[in-house]
Amino acid sequence: MNDLGPIIALWNDLEAAGVDAVLATIVAVDGPSYRKPGARMLISADGRRAGTVSGGCLEEEVARKAFWNTREGAVVEEYSTREDDGERPFGSGCGGTVRILLERASSARSLMQALATAYQSRLPLTIATVIEGERIGERVIGSEIAAVATVLQKEKICIEHCPARTGLWVMGAGNDAQPLVRMARQLGWFVAVVDGRAHLATAERFPEAELVLVPKISELSSLNFELRPTDAVAILSHSFEQDAHFLAAMLKNDNHKMIAYLGVLGPRQRTRELLAEAAKLLAREPNEKLIEGWVAEIHSPMGLDLGGSESAAIALSTLAEIEQKLTSTTARPLRELRR
Repeated sequence: MNDLGPIIALWNDLEAAGVDAVLATIVAVDGPSYRKPGARMLISADGRRAGTVSGGCLEEEVARKAFWNTREGAVVEEYSTREDDGERPFGSGCGGTVRILLERASSARSLMQALATAYQSRLPLTIATVIEGERIGERVIGSEIAAVATVLQKEKICIEHCPARTGLWVMGAGNDAQPLVRMARQLGWFVAVVDGRAHLATAERFPEAELVLVPKISELSSLNFELRPTDAVAILSHSFEQDAHFLAAMLKNDNHKMIAYLGVLGPRQRTRELLAEAAKLLAREPNEKLIEGWVAEIHSPMGLDLGGSESAAIALSTLAEIEQKLTSTTARPLRELRR
């Protein structure tokens, strides 16, 4: 759902102004392609666009004929990205073809409303869309793949499962938290900043954050966050007292097991000391078995070994590790995995 923020913003503007639009959605890919099924682009009648369906080679061609192609209703168009395709060569060199569903605003309205709700609520969504025959563009929207698929089981459909939008809870509002927040927002994630120091945790210092919380230190370990399975928590306040309370909040009721990632900045020995203090805050005996069990479940030091030591480099390594956990991929160089 990374492109959804700008797409939803443009959609809302167009709806308020009564301007028509075409929604382009990739529904099938044959061969290599920069974008995959589910990638979207919104094209307005006044020339504005949001989202992408390629690495930049197809957007102009799709937009140029979007309103003409949909003059009689929704349609699926095929676009080649093979440079030697004499009929419709768009020069990306990816070497594949993509099929794109084009539909006017009137057809896409229910989908856009569902996507906007899922995006804001950070909930998963499953979409089944007819992509061949007389019912092209008809769809069923729900939360379970099986329930959605059975409704249109006799049709040629594209089933799209949209996971809940990733959330990043940044526990600490120091200067090194700022690039972390900026980069996470560029990925389209929901970002919250939490710090008991009111002079640091401000909307002015973190304009990209959707939520900035300034709880009292005494309240930190008892905070109840609206965590999702696709969420990540990064603890980096550089305050031993705060970090211990943050960890207590994450370890309470095994909250850390309900999210995708819990990381702590700094050396592992400091994390062990923080965990011992967190155990006391939770009225637990900070014995070695308990502490080492927690250490095994926490990313500390957090981040991948990319070699950088500046704040932006640390933020990049942290986000890379979180993305790897979310996607369950290897984090190996692509040249070792693809040809």
